[in-house]
Formats: sequence, structure tokens, C-alpha cells
Amino acid sequence: MDAGQDRRPAGGDGGLRSAVVVNPVKVDDLDELRRTVDDALAAAGWPAPQWYETTVDDPGRGQTEQAVKAGVDLVFACGGDGTVMSCVSALVGTDVALAVLPQGTGNLLAANLGLSTDLAAGLEVAVERGRRLLDVGAVEDQYFTVMAGMGFDAQMLDATSETTKARIGWPAYVVGAARHLRDRPMRVQIRIDDRPPLRRRARSVLIANVGRLQGGVRLLTEAEPDDGWLDVAVLTPRSLRHWLALGWAVVRRSGRVPQMEVFRGRRVVVTSNRAQPRELDGDLITPGRQLHAEVRPQALWLCVPQPEDAPDLAVDAQGAGERGEQLIEEARRE
Repeated sequence: MDAGQDRRPAGGDGGLRSAVVVNPVKVDDLDELRRTVDDALAAAGWPAPQWYETTVDDPGRGQTEQAVKAGVDLVFACGGDGTVMSCVSALVGTDVALAVLPQGTGNLLAANLGLSTDLAAGLEVAVERGRRLLDVGAVEDQYFTVMAGMGFDAQMLDATSETTKARIGWPAYVVGAARHLRDRPMRVQIRIDDRPPLRRRARSVLIANVGRLQGGVRLLTEAEPDDGWLDVAVLTPRSLRHWLALGWAVVRRSGRVPQMEVFRGRRVVVTSNRAQPRELDGDLITPGRQLHAEVRPQALWLCVPQPEDAPDLAVDAQGAGERGEQLIEEARRE
């Protein structure tokens, strides 16, 4: 859909009231980050932002709820995918916009929407006030913007060490995946909307709002974050040869991917014969026998590097980064 239709975040002509929800574990120098953000927003004529740090017990949702209650117009999520997901869960259905300042390894939402991982670019995107309304997926009392999954994908995440991710980045997930390629499949029943249930022996079931995985690999070519649908990928490889064929087809972006079926719906219920690891947007949640996801259309305002009247919502992130660097430099000179 077009950015900027009926419902718009608040703002007016002055600077927006903002808050920064930051995961201190993901930031090398928190004081430097704070100075950079404060100075850049001051140079743009914005009030000083409120600052909230996440904790192990509350990775961002409670802090974001506090910011919303305090009357902010925009929340910066500064951390990894878990921080972003937690912030999203507090912003769904509100007019408060989300700006992403990626600091993690996966950065899945940023990768799917062409958002830069550069701090200056993220700040400039927020200041320029380009906005896009996104769908989100709901699982129990949590939300996801990228994917929910049951089975192999969650096993891979569980097997990937934080130390390895910090050292080599997204290829660490390949190491985690290799440990589970030969695990036995799960027997699942998949019910999509009111259609008859599907029964499969699957290694993984992914319920996606967008199509890219870690490392920029596009698994679902038709998935769009604002089309009102969830795309469902059922992966059924039974051997290492099947995995290699599936992976090669995805990397080559060929039309048909072997050992993978794709469906689409607004409500998806996956039920397994035994408890399975589960994940939302790259973060593990409690294992369970069922994964129940529903789409919430146009539920989240996201800051995007895009003029409101442009037909394409992708932009040159490098240009946004250069403008953001200028903004920060001007602030420091002052």
C-alpha cells in the first residue's frame, strides 16, 4: 500500500517527541551512541529523546509501552531482531511509528525492507518522516514482522552461539543449521483459514510476512509486508541431498524449489505430534505442539527511507546514510 493514507502518526511542523529503546548488550559504547543520537535529533530541531534500556526480564516491550504512555510520536528500536520484535508488540495498533537502528546480527526486518544498518542513515530516515504501514503476524500475545517458525529453523537458532554470531556474523547460522540437518521430521497438521487441513512430514513450517532469511536469502518471492496475507512455507527434505537441492534452488532463485510447498492465508494453525522448538523473528519462544498465527493488516507504522509520493518503497540507503552523516557532523560542530 501507499505510505501516508488515512491514519498518520502525529507530528506537525515541529520535531517529533521520541524515545530510544536500546539493548545495551548490543552496543559497544552506549555513551557515544547516546551523544550521537541526541546531537543529531537536536540538529534537526527535535526535543531530546527519552532513553530506555532493555533487560533480560523485559527485552523492550515494557519500555516501549512506557514511552507510548508518555506521549511519544516515534520509538527508535536500537538492538537486534529481538529488540525490534519486543518494540513492535507494544506499537501494534497505535499511531506511534517505529524507527529501526539495527545493532544485531540478523537484522531481518531491516534486510527485508532495504533499511540501512548504518546509524546515520537510520536517524536520517526518521527525521525525513517517510512512513509505511505494515502488516504484522500475531502469535498468542506476541507479534512478528518477518516470520514465525516451528521445527528446523528454531533448532538452528538454538544451536547458534552468540559468541560465534558476534565473531563471524550471519554465517554462524550455517554452523547451527549443520547440526540439525539429519534430525527426524515432525508430523504436522496445517490448517489455513477454513480450508481442509494438510498433513505432512515436515522439517520446518515457516509463516512469513516477508520473504528474506538471514544472509539476505529470499525464500518466498511473493511475500509482501503490506498485502494482508501470510505466506506459509512447508519444508520437507528427508536427506542431505534434498537439503542441498533445496538450498541451491533458493540461492539460484529458480522458479520451483524442491522439497518446499508454499501456501497463503490469513490464519494459520500448525499442530505437531510432539512439542517442537518455535521462533518469532529469529528469537526463540517457548516450545510447543502448536503454532497459531493470524495476520493483523496495516497494524504498524514504520519509518522508511522513502518520499511519500514515490511509487517504489525501496530507496538508496547509501544516500540516506550520507545525509545522516552530514546531520551528525553539523550537530557536533554546533
